[in-house]
Amino acid sequence: MLVWINGAFGSGKTTLVEELRSRWPDALVFDPEMIGFVLRRIVDVPTGNFQDLTLWRRQVATMAIGLVEEYRQPVLVPMTLIDPAHVDEIFSALRESGVEVLHFFLKVPPEVLVERIDGRSFTPDDPSRDEQVRAWCKAQIPACLATAATLSQDTIFLDGELPSHKLADAVLERANKVPDP
Repeated sequence: MLVWINGAFGSGKTTLVEELRSRWPDALVFDPEMIGFVLRRIVDVPTGNFQDLTLWRRQVATMAIGLVEEYRQPVLVPMTLIDPAHVDEIFSALRESGVEVLHFFLKVPPEVLVERIDGRSFTPDDPSRDEQVRAWCKAQIPACLATAATLSQDTIFLDGELPSHKLADAVLERANKVPDP
């Protein structure tokens, strides 16, 4: 099984996956952003978004399938995916390979996302770069929120303002795992 945690930057994807991992010890965590970082070192990314690279999407699906098949453990994926065609491409490849996919989307109001993004430090040693990353994340908020309306019917929407332990309860329940008390 693969549990994809989707949502805008600042919605709490990583925090939720950390909570899930502490309560679901046999789960693996796969961050597709790492594949993007590797590709950026090798090839030019004309749009600036490595998700636009066909190779990134193919490698993400291949790695996720490999992790599920090779290790026979659940895989947790915290990753923002906002292009409906990219979502369909990756999830179709996973399902065609027989991987069960649970897709969660954390819904958070834009003003809360801005506050959370402003409270983060992405590159503490480079304040100028840190501000560029924050600005980029905030610029993605409208597209991320608009994506929610385009996601398939099997997407499970969660209130991203809930505490991470309550969100984890909901995910574990859908994954047929008994939540911790």
